[in-house]
Amino acid sequence: QVQLVESGGGLVPAGGSLRLSCTASGNSFSISAMNWYRQAPGKQREMVATITSGGSTKYTDSVKGRFTISRDNAKNTVYLQMSSLKPEDTGVYYCNQMIPTSIGLRVYWGQGTQVTVSS
Repeated sequence: QVQLVESGGGLVPAGGSLRLSCTASGNSFSISAMNWYRQAPGKQREMVATITSGGSTKYTDSVKGRFTISRDNAKNTVYLQMSSLKPEDTGVYYCNQMIPTSIGLRVYWGQGTQVTVSS
């Protein structure tokens, strides 16, 4: 069973920066795609950024140029560097790990970390 532990959330003024971290247990991190999702109050959870096992990245349009996802396989950790934060970035941010297996993907979620951007 994989456990994902997020950290780094908090309260920040608009225009500020935060770095989220997510550390995974187990030995499948390096072959996994890692994703960051967020859920704002009253809204559906949405994918913010993804990084493949090979290091390719994708972002949702609203965070392009402001957020950067990266990974450190030696530390089993994925990061989300968030800059130029806006109030609409407020929400609970979740880490997600997708492990490829012979029968499909196994998906694990972290507990979430709150990010609040004040105007």
